[in-house]
Order: sequence, then C-alpha cells, then structure tokens
Amino acid sequence: MNLRKLLQLPKSKYGSGEIARWLWRALRGNRLQACLNAAIGLVGVVLSLLTVWAMQRAIDTASHVREGSIYWAVGLMAVIFLAEFGVGISRVWIRNILGVKAQNRMQQQLVARLLRQQWQGREAMHSGDIINRLEEDVRQVVTFLTETLPSVLSTLAMFIGAFVYLLQMDVLLACVTVAILPTFALLSRIYIAYMRRYSRMVRQTDSEIQSLLTETMQHRMLVKTMEAEGQMLQRLDRAQTTLRQWVRRRTKFSVASNFMLNFGFALGYLVAFLWGALRLSAGTLSFGGMTAFLQLVYRIQGPARDIARLAPAFVSVFTATERLMELEAQPEEEQGEAQHVDAPCGIRFENVTFNYGAPGQQPTMSGASFDFRPASCTAVMGQTGSGKTTLIRLLLALVQPQQGHIFIYNKDGQEDLSPRHRCNFVYVPQGNTLLSGTLRENLQIGNPGATDEQMREALRMACADFVDALPHGLDTQFSEQGGGLSEGQAQRLSIARALLRPGNIMLLDEATSALDADTERRVLENILGRQQRTVIIVTHRQAAVDYCSQVVTIG
Repeated sequence: MNLRKLLQLPKSKYGSGEIARWLWRALRGNRLQACLNAAIGLVGVVLSLLTVWAMQRAIDTASHVREGSIYWAVGLMAVIFLAEFGVGISRVWIRNILGVKAQNRMQQQLVARLLRQQWQGREAMHSGDIINRLEEDVRQVVTFLTETLPSVLSTLAMFIGAFVYLLQMDVLLACVTVAILPTFALLSRIYIAYMRRYSRMVRQTDSEIQSLLTETMQHRMLVKTMEAEGQMLQRLDRAQTTLRQWVRRRTKFSVASNFMLNFGFALGYLVAFLWGALRLSAGTLSFGGMTAFLQLVYRIQGPARDIARLAPAFVSVFTATERLMELEAQPEEEQGEAQHVDAPCGIRFENVTFNYGAPGQQPTMSGASFDFRPASCTAVMGQTGSGKTTLIRLLLALVQPQQGHIFIYNKDGQEDLSPRHRCNFVYVPQGNTLLSGTLRENLQIGNPGATDEQMREALRMACADFVDALPHGLDTQFSEQGGGLSEGQAQRLSIARALLRPGNIMLLDEATSALDADTERRVLENILGRQQRTVIIVTHRQAAVDYCSQVVTIG
C-alpha cells in the first residue's frame, strides 16, 4: 500500500520509503526516550484500567453488593491515584529533559552536515528559512519519534484492554462501540485532505516571516539610512496577514471538525449512559458496574480520538521530514584527515577555468595560470567583478575548477588542492566577521588551544592594543559583529584571530581596508617583516603592494 497515497500527501522528490528510512535512522539516536515513553504509556494504561476496577469495587462495597471494607477499597484507589501521579511526573520529566536533549542532538547533526556541504556561493535557501527548519521541523520530528509513535502502543493497549473489559460486561455495547471506528477512519481521511494543505501553507508562510525578520535585522542600518522602515513593515504586515488568514482557515476547519467529532462521541456516550441506566433500572447492573461501564466507554472513545488524530500527525511529520531532507540534499565536501604540507609551500594554478553559472555562460575565470611561490608575498589586484573573490574561493577549496588544476606544493612534491588542505591556510576575510561572545572565544576560533600569552602576542602584532583598555580584557563580551567596536578595531581583532592559526599560507582579503595609513603600515610590518609564510594579499591599496615581491592582476 502506498502510504503517500493513503495519507493524501502531495508529490515530492522523496518517496514515502525514503522518508520512512530517514525517520528510522533518526529514531536510532532517540530509542531510549521512545522506549521509556512507551513503557510509561503501558504502565499508565494498566493503572487506568485498575482505577476503573478499584472504583467499581469501592462503589459495590459501599452499596453492599459485595463484602469488604470501604476504607480498604478507597485506600486502594488512593494508592492507584498516587501511582498515576508518579507516571504523569515521569512523563513530563522525560519530555522536558530527554526531549530537549534529543532536539539538540538532531540540530547538531544537521548543522554539522550543513557545515560539511559543498559551498554554493548564493545559497538556495534563505538563512531564516534554514533556522526555521532547524527549530520547528526538528521539534516536530523529534516529538513524533519520541512521543507520538510510542503513544500508539499505549493507545492500542488502552483500546484493547477497555474493549475486553467492556466485552465481559456487555457484549452488544462493546461491539457497537467498536463498529463506529470505520466511520472515524473515513472522517479522518477527509480531515487529512484539508489539514494537509492548511498546515503546509502555515509552515511555509511562517518560514517566510522568519526570513524577513532575519534579513531586516541583518540589514538594519541599510533600512534606516534608506528610510525604508515603512516598506519593510508593509512587507512584514503582508506576510503576517497571509499567515493569519491561513491560520484562521485552519482553525475554522479544525474547530468544525472537532465539534462534529466530539458531538459524535458525546452522542455515543449518551447512548451508553442510557443503555446502562436501563440495565441499572432493570436490576441487571450494579451502581459500581454502571460507573465502570461509563468509564470503559470513555476509555474506548479516547483511543479512538487518538487514532483519528494520528493520520494528521503523519502528514505533519512527513512535511517536516521532507524539509529537513532538503537541508541535507547538497553533497558533502571531500571528508578525511587534514593534509598538512610542510613549509615553505606554494600554490600553483594551471589553466584553471571556473564558472558559477550553467555550461555555456561566460566563465568567471578562464585559462588562468598563477604561481604563488613558497615564502613569497603576492598582491592580487583587479577591477570589481574581475574574479578576485572567485580566486579566494578556489584557493580555499570552497569551489572546484571545471577545467585545469590547482596544486599545493613544496620541495617534496605537489598534490591537487582539496578541502582537506584547508588546514594549511590562515585566512582574514573582508569586512567585520566577529561573532557574539567573548573576545577570548572569538580568538579561539583561530586556535582553540591558544594560551593567553599567544593571544596577547597575536593582538600585539595586529596592533590591537586597545584590548588592554577593555573592561574585562580577553573576557570582554561582544554582541553580534563585535557590537560597540569600530570597523577598524573589529578588523584588527580578525587579523589577530587569523594569526593564531598554524597554517603556512596566509590569505588576506582587503584585510586592512578599514585601517588608517599609519596603522596599516604597522600591521603589515608586523605580519610581513619577518614572516616565513606564503602570503597572498587581495587589495586595491598601494601600501600593501609595496610589501609584496610580485603582483598578479586579474581581469
């Protein structure tokens, strides 16, 4: 049977078998929580049925239908109630502690996969959309695997146990109660057809809103200086209005569906009550039996409700799983042990051609041949759009040439450049690349094992002496992009961070563009004055060119 067709799921590039296998792999790391929830659910079923039995026994004892002490009967009920309280507390503890741990683990696995993927330049997904998937879709999948699936076992156990108990009391009513289930299955199928569409549109619109919020905050200065606050708020309002419309439609349909479902259950309960009252009046049922009778009908209806809701849960998790599988779709970079090349080492381009676009378009770089010799210092210059950024990405093995070769070499030989050679590079990117956190944490990105002395030496070489005046020195806390620092200060900290890396090839991308002439001179003298690394400087400033032994012009 085709599960996708049964659940009326839309066509996608992933089959139901692929999604099921992905969920099975995801379940492997969450089996403990799933098993604990299943076990607690079964214990809860046993206690629930024991409650029915104990209540029937207490009422029959009180009405003298059976012999015994009413105090012992009520005491037994109290013990069962306490046990149920304990089960409830355990369920909450497992959900809140292990559930958060399971979500964190899946998020880490997905983020690790994203970081290992091949770099594509302009990403197909908005960063806000990716964050939305890593938060909401991960939560939905983990909840389904660790709570919804285990609850199926307890739901079935409750249904079977209550049915067997009721069957012993009244065969006809038990059979009538079970006979209505096909009707619920039919109604669930109709319910799925509409809820699938509504839920998918709500998730999509919510993701668009998060993307818009993320982008607005990232470019807040641009929005303010262009006086575009009104336009951004209008875009946000339109997206939020669309979300409210879809939520309203989904809510209206859900309320109407739940009303019909609950009306049917209420009607069934009234019929059961009337049936029990007639038997009680006829003397064929005791007061305790009447109470047990009604509770058992309720305990059969409860699992029936849960079963009716199970199909929409499958729809939601299939949608969430597809969105997470899309995150993993991009192939990974070459993985393996880092390949260190002894210094001094160089990089050589031989007839390299690279094109971001489709085949047949004008390549960004065509037939390029460069030799960045070991221990040399090379300035790379060129007009905007000439390919300087592409050169950096090729050097860092973020992208691979369609034609030609890039070699990393030393006196012992040469190897084709790959992502595993990235450990040989010290890279200072253009612009402000500081992260939120302490100064120490930012510097440790360059070298997690760096000592305070090494950090202070790197700061000295980057002319970042202003750190001594910061309120907490290396432990000073920064907000996003080093909030509170000037562009020049942030750039010098980025240089210090890079200097802590042990790589033998230093790549500077406009690394001194925010510095004044005197500071730029001192930084370059510190870096290049007694350097033994191979240095490649992408720049448009003559001060940097003066320190270089060769100039490569691109374009």
